[in-house]
Amino acid sequence: MNAVPIRGSLVGQIIDGRFSLLEWLGGSGTSGTFLTELSGPGSQKAAIKLFSTPAQAEDRLTIWTETQSLSHVHLVRILHFGRAEIEGAPIVYVVTEFAEEVLSQIIPERPLAPEEAREMLEPVLDALSYHHSKKYVHAHLRPSNILVVENEVKLSADCILAHHSLALELESSDLHNAPETATHPIAPAADIWSLGVTLVEALTQQLPVWDSAGDGDPVLPDLPKPFDAIARQCLRVDPAKRCTLSDIRLRLSGRSAAVSPPKLQELLEELPAQRSAPESPAKRLPVIPLIVGFLLLLAIIVGLLLRSRKTDPTPLQTETTRQAPPAETSAPPPAPTITTTGPQKGDVLHRVVPDVPQRASDTIHGKIAVAIRVSVDPTGAVTNAEFASRGSSAYFARLAMESAHDWKFKPAQLNGHAVASTWLLRFEFKRSGTDVTPVETNP
Repeated sequence: MNAVPIRGSLVGQIIDGRFSLLEWLGGSGTSGTFLTELSGPGSQKAAIKLFSTPAQAEDRLTIWTETQSLSHVHLVRILHFGRAEIEGAPIVYVVTEFAEEVLSQIIPERPLAPEEAREMLEPVLDALSYHHSKKYVHAHLRPSNILVVENEVKLSADCILAHHSLALELESSDLHNAPETATHPIAPAADIWSLGVTLVEALTQQLPVWDSAGDGDPVLPDLPKPFDAIARQCLRVDPAKRCTLSDIRLRLSGRSAAVSPPKLQELLEELPAQRSAPESPAKRLPVIPLIVGFLLLLAIIVGLLLRSRKTDPTPLQTETTRQAPPAETSAPPPAPTITTTGPQKGDVLHRVVPDVPQRASDTIHGKIAVAIRVSVDPTGAVTNAEFASRGSSAYFARLAMESAHDWKFKPAQLNGHAVASTWLLRFEFKRSGTDVTPVETNP
């Protein structure tokens, strides 16, 4: 039976009698993703992905059964899966968490800033490490499968493959797929290649240039450090020459390749000799006088303390003075009356809402929440601002931080005097606009 095409015109149909196709989110002909709801109208949003290739249906159901129990903070959760029919043709489907943002929707509008690329890369590395430790390969790493769910960067989990299985559905013409996957079983090194392509694409809005008929590695555009070295090491045609996930982490931390390989090998060879060689007495002798001197100094200090406790009459005299009757019996003068008032909250005098370009707003799906804690001096000016929550995008976090510094406040009052205060500014970036909610947290 021929596969039914998965397309946006299927919106309105109900899958398996329970999942309504509410909105077309994208697809490739034999598969497509729609917005749905878990338990009917008004319930939790979810994504449902349909696959119409009968030959691969059993394989997908098997892998979903195996991987449904995988759990990681940077992996999209599989909520449900099964069989169904569309227009009389069989399909399989999987329901997962709904993503507010997808990297593939951001890249056409703007490249990622280096700090955004780092924020994207670190959780992706964690998710891939988890996959590989469980003997799975993501196999479909690309911008369309890097998602933001509830302010967490996550990898899709609906198309992963077992280590050493054949990736028959991967197109050799897609540069995101490692060249060896067309003829060899899938291995973790294939994810490294895909990560390199995705990194270049995210930072430059273009793919590397590669002649698959030649012997050379892909040609890369200019990239900021350390991403230039990371991408180069990922995009080796020979899988054995690619870097590892650990290598990428080292480069991100700035600790990679500090010592050249020959020198590093020399140091490793010297370590056993250094550990086994006995320490000469001449090196140990200087320690003994130091210990003796320290003990003598400690004894002198203890002796001085004990002597001062025996000779200091102050505590006894103080106690005697407190017990002596007062010289005069006249009533003491009344204590002065001090009028106190509780703290009075301040107010916002001037708010600044970030001016978000429309092309950047169009990349938002759902909302991006950023919280900034600002310190306000007694004049009402912001003296310091720090993130309470950065949210899922460094770009929008930067816009929020820039505007937070320009806010002005009516200072809080304590006993009739202006005092410093602390405010929490909660920014919500949405496609329709930006909202800011200020909350005074102190006094």
